[in-house]
Amino acid sequence: MIPDISKIRKDFPILDQKVNGKPLIYLDNAATSQRPLQVIDRMNEFSLRINGNIHRATHFFANKTTEAYENGRETLRSYLNAEETAEIIFTHGATESINLVAHAFGDAFISPGDEVIVTEMEHHANIVPWQMMCQRRGAILKVLPFGDNGVLQDDQLDNLINEKTRILAITHVSNALGSVNPIAEIISKAHSKNVPVLIDGAQGAPHFKIDVQALDCDFYAFSGHKMYGPTGIGVLYGKRKWLDRLPPFFGGGEMIERVKFEKTTFNEIPYKFEAGTPNYVGAIGLAAAVDYLNNMDSTLVSSYEHDLLTEATIRLKQIEGLRIFGEAPHKAGVISFNIEGIHPFDLGTLLDQMGIAVRTGRLCADPVMDHYGVENMVRASFAFYNTIEEIETFYKALIRLKGMF
Repeated sequence: MIPDISKIRKDFPILDQKVNGKPLIYLDNAATSQRPLQVIDRMNEFSLRINGNIHRATHFFANKTTEAYENGRETLRSYLNAEETAEIIFTHGATESINLVAHAFGDAFISPGDEVIVTEMEHHANIVPWQMMCQRRGAILKVLPFGDNGVLQDDQLDNLINEKTRILAITHVSNALGSVNPIAEIISKAHSKNVPVLIDGAQGAPHFKIDVQALDCDFYAFSGHKMYGPTGIGVLYGKRKWLDRLPPFFGGGEMIERVKFEKTTFNEIPYKFEAGTPNYVGAIGLAAAVDYLNNMDSTLVSSYEHDLLTEATIRLKQIEGLRIFGEAPHKAGVISFNIEGIHPFDLGTLLDQMGIAVRTGRLCADPVMDHYGVENMVRASFAFYNTIEEIETFYKALIRLKGMF
């Protein structure tokens, strides 16, 4: 049984158009997904009729917007099964969420000679902030590798973790390879050695129902625009035991309790980490996206997305000279590949001329490119509004373009 895709696609009018005279086939969902009308309408409601700065006034607009913003926080708490709303921090996206933890955790808990572990398959957003923090604090960054099949070599974790390890930062799903990492087992292993874990969920949250208490992760970060919400908004979940102990990341309004020139005292969580006027319309839109997802059968959707991935994998493997990067047994809807003799940028440009949107380049994953010895890749990524027919059209387009070269 599959979802009623024709009904779902009506919620996404952007998909019902032509690009370069061809029906749009949007296969760049790992970069950003499209927004349903329900999200757009909710955001427009506040932009057009109820716009007022939150937490700062007692007038009608401010009260209504504050209420919607805090209700949105509760929506996210429920969706993630966090223990309390104070553990839900609104940020500008997964990148800011990770930077927040890297900076604040580094200031609070990292000393010269301490160690931080990341993996070889991380997005740059889960590498660079830790590098910067390690340079600032005199710490050492260690790397957990993956195999050529795209499977993380988590059996090496026991050798990497030692008495100097202060935190492990790992992606839930690789944005380049689609590999789904066994984060529950990795978290359990790290915790057995008293090492907290941050999960980059930018590619996990769009595909799976996340239960942070069941996972027992210490931090979970994701972006709204990859899970059918607006850009410029994201979430950092953090356990209270950590958030209470972390210093603020940004300074300004709202994150303070009392400001004096002699000393400033800070607000309670989550407001301690939400300095200035937040993207409240974005937060309201993200909550609407979560409401949209909550109205769908997540098991059915996940199964259908897996069917799309399976069909695409079978088709692409039939193309001579096409190499798929990362064939882990557990994958989300991402296929990265190259075709021998065709530059990825040329392939992406010509696919665009045929109305097919894919990602080309280094995928914000330089270590992954280096692992396979390539400069660039082509990435197709799927969402529940894609169809088997689109996969077939994509396959035929690749066959045609290969013939041209």
